[in-house]
Amino acid sequence: MSEGAGPIFEERLTGLLAPDAYRFAVPLLGGGLVCLALGWGFLGWLSLGLGAFVTAFFRNPPRQIPPGDSVVSPADGKVIAVDEIEAAGGEKALRIGIFLSVFDVHVNRAPVAGRVVAIERSGDAYLAAFNPEAETRNVRLDLTLELASGARVRVAQITGLIARRIVCHAQVGEWLPRGARYGLIRFGSRTDVVLPAGSRALVKRGDRVRGGASIVAELPGGAA
Repeated sequence: MSEGAGPIFEERLTGLLAPDAYRFAVPLLGGGLVCLALGWGFLGWLSLGLGAFVTAFFRNPPRQIPPGDSVVSPADGKVIAVDEIEAAGGEKALRIGIFLSVFDVHVNRAPVAGRVVAIERSGDAYLAAFNPEAETRNVRLDLTLELASGARVRVAQITGLIARRIVCHAQVGEWLPRGARYGLIRFGSRTDVVLPAGSRALVKRGDRVRGGASIVAELPGGAA
């Protein structure tokens, strides 16, 4: 499969703030100013504080994508899992799980360059993202990328305790450049990247990573 075999994904998350910031933060900031003007100090400052928090939550800082074909982090946050799992087809795979607190950037990026071959939604729970059961029970979206080499990489957006919506702009058939911003999760969450057997992790549990900027693994044989 080659990059020219279909449409190239076009980023929608290109501003310094994700569009959701204007939808959620502007009413809070405007309401806060109105409350202050009416002399309702506590409500005014509370609303302004919440508005500032929401604005910061939806920040979308630019990132320098490192050169090469190594796997970059799909999200900002703390690495909470680096382990071998059994993939859906029964084959072994390397999983790297990243926990995003409400203070982390929540824009998700493509960990590798590849064609979107599947987008699957599942789950119905909203457990805390660091709960081991969250991986299988929480609302999630799995996006599978097929690299030019034919290898496949899966990245999962998993909701958390207070997350209620997963946004994915990519569509099946599109080519995602490495590091492209393809979606986000609203408020506390988890993002996993699942790599072919033989991949080598370059991070460990407890490490802090930045989406698109931190290299988290190498694929077997340098597959890209």
